[in-house]
Amino acid sequence: MRLTDSHCHFDFAAFDDDRPGHWQRAQALGVHRLVIPGVEEAQWPGLPGLCARLAGMHYALGLHPWWLERASADWQGRLVQALDEADHRCVALGEMGLDGTIPLPPAEQEAALLFQLRLARERALPVILHSHKTHDTLLKWLRRFPPVGGVVHGFSGSLQQARAFWALGIHLGVGGTITYPRASKTRHTLAAMPAEALVLETDAPDMPLCGFQGQPNHPARLPLVLAALAELRGQQPGPLAAQLERNVERLFGWS
Repeated sequence: MRLTDSHCHFDFAAFDDDRPGHWQRAQALGVHRLVIPGVEEAQWPGLPGLCARLAGMHYALGLHPWWLERASADWQGRLVQALDEADHRCVALGEMGLDGTIPLPPAEQEAALLFQLRLARERALPVILHSHKTHDTLLKWLRRFPPVGGVVHGFSGSLQQARAFWALGIHLGVGGTITYPRASKTRHTLAAMPAEALVLETDAPDMPLCGFQGQPNHPARLPLVLAALAELRGQQPGPLAAQLERNVERLFGWS
């Protein structure tokens, strides 16, 4: 089976010791592509070169709400410039979004989100969305500024919210959360959604799977996420993996 990790912070320091070796480990288990989401200005210039050096790597450019406070006064202009200079491996805009657990005022977060949503529409790029305790607010803005497609990564909302995202063409990122039996709401929701709405992710080195708590997550663990999802849905891993690959190819324009 060939799998795509739709959300992996492979440029983070956890992989600095042997990035090619880490990628080979994942490839040996069938992970043939991944997308590195952009989260802050300092990261944007290095992403094209990193992805050019390792086959199967793609990236997105965006400003995550966690990094908004330390963004420069001209981050919007710098993001536009980074997109102008991006190569074909840039497949989305993001990671952008909202977070209800950080002290940054919601109005500031929403202003940054709306700039990026508008820019994504101008560039006809899908969006990679962060949403933590903000699903309903995010849905409100997506209805007003509908993107050309996207994914809300690490989804852990209700079935009603999942259906609302999918009605807007926003896929649901399925990660390590579903490997925890206590995550019953998320497990039920992702089992009930159509397979066409789902894409796999690890969020590595974050979002560790059950049994790997306290360890950096790794794209090599993506097959374990697939196995958990297949079990939840009562499907065979092979056909489900094929559908998930079609989904991610449609999402990022690879089909």
